[in-house]
Amino acid sequence: MADTQRLKGKKIGILFEADYFENEIFYYKFRFPEEGAEVHFLSRLWNQPKLTFLGHEYRAPMDCWESFEHMSDEELRSYDAIIVPSGMVSDRLRYTEDVEKIPPATEFLKRAFAEPSILKGIICHGLWLTAPATELVRGRRLVCHNNLVGDAKAYGAIYVNEDVVTDGDDLVTGRSGGHAHLFAHKIIDILAARA
Repeated sequence: MADTQRLKGKKIGILFEADYFENEIFYYKFRFPEEGAEVHFLSRLWNQPKLTFLGHEYRAPMDCWESFEHMSDEELRSYDAIIVPSGMVSDRLRYTEDVEKIPPATEFLKRAFAEPSILKGIICHGLWLTAPATELVRGRRLVCHNNLVGDAKAYGAIYVNEDVVTDGDDLVTGRSGGHAHLFAHKIIDILAARA
């Protein structure tokens, strides 16, 4: 029997908001722990102890009680991977009260990109979260939803027409939420190889 604990001791953060793609999020919720990883769903909680977000397809409710806001550098470095999922999650997370300032979620993503030890995963429309900070993907190989190919090129990224693309040893991108299993498999393989 294959070892199913390849990610024992690893910690994965998944950015989260309403209109999430249930099939993708529920897959991560069970698949990563199956490999032994600790999974945390992170959002803006707007000074609430928790928020309940509804999915896009089935309006399935899911609670979130962890925030990326005010996360210390030390806590951020405790994560082995940060994932920006598909669907409308990134569009909702890129909201900012002050249009002169970078959205808090993009600021958090910038901090994650500044840590080479953290594997960054962006799938499908998750690429939208980099729009206010295009330097994060400029010159990097990636794939995104077919509808965002023009966006990727406008951001200065190198679009690669494959379902899952890696760039260096710290960025994994996926085409769509329907490719979440392939995307997750690549993340698992990379994190397992680092063990």
